[in-house]
Amino acid sequence: MDALRLVERFYVNEWADAVLYEELAREERDERTKRELERLAELEKRHAEFWRSVLERRGRKAPKPKVSRVTLFSVKLLRRVLGAGAVASLLEMGENSAIESYFQFLREFSGELDEEEVRILRRVILDEIEHERFFREEEERFHVEHIRDLILGMNDGLVELLGAVTGLSAVYPTRPTLVGVSGLVVGVAGALSMAIGAFISVRSQRQVKESVRSRMEVLFEVSPEKALEELTDRLREGGLPEEIAKEIAEKLGEKPEVVKRLLLPETEENEVRAALYTGLSYLVGVAFPVSPYFIASSSMTALALSVVLAGTVLGAVASIIALLSGISVKKKVLEMVATGLGAAFLSYLFGRLMEAVFHVSAL
Repeated sequence: MDALRLVERFYVNEWADAVLYEELAREERDERTKRELERLAELEKRHAEFWRSVLERRGRKAPKPKVSRVTLFSVKLLRRVLGAGAVASLLEMGENSAIESYFQFLREFSGELDEEEVRILRRVILDEIEHERFFREEEERFHVEHIRDLILGMNDGLVELLGAVTGLSAVYPTRPTLVGVSGLVVGVAGALSMAIGAFISVRSQRQVKESVRSRMEVLFEVSPEKALEELTDRLREGGLPEEIAKEIAEKLGEKPEVVKRLLLPETEENEVRAALYTGLSYLVGVAFPVSPYFIASSSMTALALSVVLAGTVLGAVASIIALLSGISVKKKVLEMVATGLGAAFLSYLFGRLMEAVFHVSAL
């Protein structure tokens, strides 16, 4: 893709983001969040003007930007259903995408920009990094650090159980209830397994951090000098020359609380919350492909309903991720739906193979 095509896309995306933030600000009741969203909208307008000026200086007319009603409706609906923090968590994906795209553009096409444009582009990248920090703070403020994990967990449950019930449908075409119950058992077992895995993983990480924290606290009390040596080593490992690392460590030694914050890892992870988010989100995903088997007259009818329902949900999840990440909706929907339904098709073929090999069909 040539540079000006990218600039056109950047202009449209920045303008769309500005409109999105303005709409969110209008409906936001929390004054702090409202002010931040309004400020972000103004910044995005300035970024859009920068990209428009790049186009016009090169004789290219800027495309007419627009924001689809579907996008605005989706974001507003998410805001009302999941809250400001959830939307902030998802919008952060878009900021990450913008940072990477702009940095790549700067590396590849800086020679096609004049000195002033390069300077402004660097400022734009810094603004986007600031946006990302704001969304991270909003996530912490509203305690929704697991929202994206919830969406991905639901997607895992949906895809895995769609594959399971599809394979079972090939073996038991006239026993939809049996397939549904079997799928539900597999789904609950999978949810418990994932929840326990998340619990153990987060708990183990927290215990390791607490152990390190305890050791460092003892070190601070017994030998502050040794603690400063530890800080010097950390700074050197981060790439600083030894002399500079020592100088920084000596200056920070006058403020032991700062040194503690730098050296002692935080232990804010909550293994119970992680397990609940993981397990429940997986179960939500399980419900979509399994539920048709309890109402349909045959497994094949249920399978058709299950595929349609799962495909719709996959498309909706993909659309939300794409809309808030600044990537192609069509590409993301095709990617998620194709992989999900592709896995189901392969499971169906495997089920038919098991039926032929072991003669377990329940016709």
